[in-house]
Amino acid sequence: MRKLKLYIAITLDGYIATKEGNIDWLLNFPNEDGNDYGYAEFLEEIDVTLMGNQTYKHVLQLADPFPYKEKTNYVFTKSANISIAPYVHFVDGDMVRFVKHLKNKPGKDIWLIGGSQINTVLLAADLIDELHIAQFPIVLGAGIPLFGGVQHLRQFELTHLKKNKNGVLELRYKR
Repeated sequence: MRKLKLYIAITLDGYIATKEGNIDWLLNFPNEDGNDYGYAEFLEEIDVTLMGNQTYKHVLQLADPFPYKEKTNYVFTKSANISIAPYVHFVDGDMVRFVKHLKNKPGKDIWLIGGSQINTVLLAADLIDELHIAQFPIVLGAGIPLFGGVQHLRQFELTHLKKNKNGVLELRYKR
């Protein structure tokens, strides 16, 4: 069975973006060593991406051309007016059922890109197998949380910890 892996950057206070969805804190963070925080290695492990519609819009703003065109990409949306876009398939049905089905198909692992709403739904459904987190030494004070409103305890085991010169921690957890 394929694993669903959340690979994401967060602040010390657990946010993935400002309230407005801005990630300038991440893009402008000093990185003199050009460290990718395990990103290139992680990309080799996956052949599918999952993301929410807002995250998809941010990806389009940040990268031209679309950065994951060699992967199969699914964008979850609540909109009935789904447009056609290159390199992505829009999904407007039951997210949990879709991901369960996807995990049972053959292939490499699946990258849960985010955002907060999809992270929360899939965590609550106990579908996230691993967390790959780059924790930046920044406090936003408010913003979009990594997970919001999770009602049930989910425990993970730390399997990897690396401290980078610039203070960014690379953390890996498994269920």
